[in-house]
Amino acid sequence: MERQITSFIRALRASDVRVSTGEAIDATRAVSVAGYSDRAFLKDALRCTLAKSPEEAVTFDELFDAYFAPRSLNSSSQDQDNQNSEQSDASSEIDPVDLMESGDEAAIASALERAANAVDADDIRFSTQIAYYAQQMVREMGGERIQERLMQAFQQRSEEGDTEAERLIDLRRDLTMRARERVQRSYDIFGKGETEQFRNEFAENKKLSAIELSDMARMKVLVARIAKRLAVKHSRRRRKKNRGQLDVRRTMRANAGVDGVPFNVVWRQKRREKPKIVVICDVSGSVARYVRFLLLLLWSMKDVVPDLHAFAFSNKLVDVDDILEKNKFEDAMDQILRVAGMGSTDYGEAWTNLKSGHEQLIDRRTTIIVLGDGRSNHGNPRTDLFRSFAARAKRTIWLNPEPQPAWGTGDSEIPRYRPYCSSMSQVSTLKDLERAVDDVLSAYA
Repeated sequence: MERQITSFIRALRASDVRVSTGEAIDATRAVSVAGYSDRAFLKDALRCTLAKSPEEAVTFDELFDAYFAPRSLNSSSQDQDNQNSEQSDASSEIDPVDLMESGDEAAIASALERAANAVDADDIRFSTQIAYYAQQMVREMGGERIQERLMQAFQQRSEEGDTEAERLIDLRRDLTMRARERVQRSYDIFGKGETEQFRNEFAENKKLSAIELSDMARMKVLVARIAKRLAVKHSRRRRKKNRGQLDVRRTMRANAGVDGVPFNVVWRQKRREKPKIVVICDVSGSVARYVRFLLLLLWSMKDVVPDLHAFAFSNKLVDVDDILEKNKFEDAMDQILRVAGMGSTDYGEAWTNLKSGHEQLIDRRTTIIVLGDGRSNHGNPRTDLFRSFAARAKRTIWLNPEPQPAWGTGDSEIPRYRPYCSSMSQVSTLKDLERAVDDVLSAYA
């Protein structure tokens, strides 16, 4: 029983359902009470202990129906272990032809299960491995003996031999298809989730400049997960603990009315600032693709960063808060690119527009995030204005899509802006954007 539950929990974890060690122990105890006789009751008992959200409940239901097939609940784990131990030595002596011709579905299913366990079919990770594991199962069940009899039938060179060969071919095809179905079930339970995780990890580390239209649906899901992960991390309230520097004045005042009985100690607590972010995005050329993901990530975290202001420019700076608030994100990005993305890049003009119309947004609580390559077509970069913004702000973060060897080459003004930035880093993947936003929000902890 414990092995079945442990294996099922492994399948849940592979499908991105979080199950802690304590929850796994609770699930084992729940099954010991519920038993396997009532499938609906077993499902409810496990769902209560393992699924913690509506999304996880959906995944749980799909995996439960696939893993706990009605046939597997007809006997207990102990009966299955006894059956396996008794038949494991004899499995090699079973003639696969006699087994398949017997029509005994229970015996065939048991033989398939033993073969699947022998070749570790539950370790499958990718759909491309289905054929391999199926072949290994057929071999484990005596496929070579079928092949030998098939060769003997061909060598007879007679009508009876041809009939026997056709019969053996059909039998081997049937056995192979059953083995594939069994491996497909293992893949649906154990491999599909791990494959999805592998694809997600690959997408998170794929260069954003190489993202294709077919990848956008997956990328939106990944951005939403990252936003949720960061929101949970940075929205936790810090618990007050009796540690830090003693506040003598407040301690004396707190105990004056009771003559120090009891004596209450007051510690100085560092006040946590609320995040305030001003993000300024260069939407010219190839940089626009990176802007799409940064704004999507930040706008997915509005609950954590309600004081968020976004600007876009190629030369003239445009306030895009209203566009993002009033439109669906994809429509908003198309509109932003039309309004702010048409023109020759001019960082100097963008800083001038920020100075004249929006400088009041920048204060000691503000983190300025600049996303751009710093290429200003040899115009005046107005580093004097950028220096003044950085001096007013809490931090100034510059995210550059270009690799560092390209900084300062051609019309790049990055070396002139770099001294006034708290940090300047390359962002080329979704993981890079996550680290950058995490670093910004961590500064307010």
